[in-house]
Amino acid sequence: MRLSLSLSVLLLPSSLALAPAGPWDAFNYAPKSKTVYPAAIREVEGAVTNSELLVNNLGSATLEAEGSWVALDFGVEVGGLISLNFDSTSSTTNSSSIALSFTESSSFIRPTASDDSSFPDATTTYDGVLSVTIPATPGPWTQPAFSLRGGFRFLTIVSTGVEPVSISNISCAISFMPHVDDLRAYTGYFYAQDEGFHDVDFLTKIWMAGAYTVQTNVVALNTGRMVPIVPVGHWANNATLGVAGPIIVDGAKRDRAVWPGDMGIAVPTQFVSTNDLIPTRNALSTMFAAINPKTGALPESGPPLSQLDSDTYHSWTLIGTHNYYLYSGDIEWLQTIWTNYTKAVAFLEAKVDPTVGLMNVTGLRDWARLGGGGINAEGNAILYRVLQTSASLATSMSLPSLAAAYTANATSIKKNFNSVFWDADQGMYRDNSTTSLCPQDANSFAVLFNLTDHAEKNALVSEGLERNWNELGAVAPELPDTISPFIGGFELQAHFVAGNASRAMDLLHREWGYMLYTNLSVESTLLEGFTANGSIWYRSYRGYNYDPAYTSHAHGWSSGPTSALTIYVLGLSVTAPQGAEWRLAPSIAGLPAAEGGFETGLGWFGVKWSVSASTTGKITTTTFTVDVDVPGGTKGVFVVPEELRGAAGGVRVMVDGKRMAVGEDGSVELVGGKHNVVASARG
Repeated sequence: MRLSLSLSVLLLPSSLALAPAGPWDAFNYAPKSKTVYPAAIREVEGAVTNSELLVNNLGSATLEAEGSWVALDFGVEVGGLISLNFDSTSSTTNSSSIALSFTESSSFIRPTASDDSSFPDATTTYDGVLSVTIPATPGPWTQPAFSLRGGFRFLTIVSTGVEPVSISNISCAISFMPHVDDLRAYTGYFYAQDEGFHDVDFLTKIWMAGAYTVQTNVVALNTGRMVPIVPVGHWANNATLGVAGPIIVDGAKRDRAVWPGDMGIAVPTQFVSTNDLIPTRNALSTMFAAINPKTGALPESGPPLSQLDSDTYHSWTLIGTHNYYLYSGDIEWLQTIWTNYTKAVAFLEAKVDPTVGLMNVTGLRDWARLGGGGINAEGNAILYRVLQTSASLATSMSLPSLAAAYTANATSIKKNFNSVFWDADQGMYRDNSTTSLCPQDANSFAVLFNLTDHAEKNALVSEGLERNWNELGAVAPELPDTISPFIGGFELQAHFVAGNASRAMDLLHREWGYMLYTNLSVESTLLEGFTANGSIWYRSYRGYNYDPAYTSHAHGWSSGPTSALTIYVLGLSVTAPQGAEWRLAPSIAGLPAAEGGFETGLGWFGVKWSVSASTTGKITTTTFTVDVDVPGGTKGVFVVPEELRGAAGGVRVMVDGKRMAVGEDGSVELVGGKHNVVASARG
């Protein structure tokens, strides 16, 4: 266990209670052991004997001639160091050798090069191969630590010498989640049968895929991608990533650095699946340690990249601080970074142009979108969220005057945001005051962060966002020809918030259904992004140099459905640190039932619901039944599902057999413990 920062409030994952066992466990993509073996032979070229014996370590295979090769399939995304046995030796110096190449996508299985992780190059071969000279005596060999491969599914081994080479016992020692022995020991779960989709288990699978993706992004401190970038034909993953490890990074293969914007999606996934918050704390501490002491500016990314000049990613570090505190209740840590936190908030507030009352975005680096500078809707939407969450944190720090000031500034931003950016003709928010482009990011944030000043705007924005869809998902107007699961994850949540669960499910089926099942990817973790026609030439014209081999296939920012299914379909979220207060607001979303939950430092939060309908004469009664199991001493609110609230005959709610008063918003107050709640609607 590597714990460089010691705070009593945080528990190691092994110290937390595990989620109950059930049919959902069959869909967990995490390996059962941290030493994994090839699950299948993907391809063989040339003279290779007994290649099938390399599967599951059954025996020895021989590459009989130079240029002969075998491609091994580990079945899911893995990452780490390869070990194998050389069962034969070279009769003359350097007459026997092999080369290893790695790839996430099967599109780049080849003996001459890995997929790219060091640098994007249109040749797709920047990384090259790892060359290995066979030792003079038979025996074991392990990949050098600097050449660790953070993410791959396929390993190709080719003979590059004139003599035959016999090898066996090929394995990968998984390097991610270095502080955890059992990768499948989840503290949360989600389970539902999606009878309207071609795979009824899709929702459970995508929840698990998101959880496993984020696990592959939790790495040891000294396994970052080396910067400056190593020369062509090589890769190196031995750079220091921050102040402490383990630490959460953006992707398994690359960039292998802290990116706070990515954490806006990845950390909620982490919370509802493993509650492994130590890597998040270490990532945030790294960002605050790098603050500019004069200006209060935070970097865009962690070391060794350490990129600067991003107002939005600066903001995401602040939002991430609130997320971490909400999930962990770690007030001791919050106190240690508070001075830098408030300095970083002041840095943003100083950018507010007094003539329009909105932030002038000058730090232009972002998630790859075009535009974004000046009086921009996306930047101001994120600033609004910063001020909202800063007010909450100031209250936790017993600073009511500061909380009031942040709230007042947020109120001003909201008013001016709607005045400047709302386009009534399109029913959406414009990117800035001089364009008709209505971006996916700002509109999704406006609904999700409660920036809209009328409920009908939520419905209009949700409808407008759907106009950007094609059969594979939401195409971002601010990055043409691109489907971004990062921003798509926020859009997914926005549709739920707007009361359009069916629209959210449609997007989920299109975008994440494509990612999970396409054979262009690893079918276990989630793509960084893809083009509007489904190719993996993501961001080719926007920094990736037309190199599809550079795209990451295990990017935590694409895991939005994991937390969305828990928060909006299951309906369970925490609204005060560690769940001292909570909210249960399920969306039926066309499903017959759902169950799941998560663990916090206070204990287990579990929900199981089902819906049924019965008809008597011309009257149909819909009954929603939910069993709630939450820690004693907490309190929360149950919100009747939107699908029931429009019933002509009204809604009746019974809690443990007792009829309860229902608020105008469909809410019923509950206390901690176990409860049976039945909501029925006639109409």
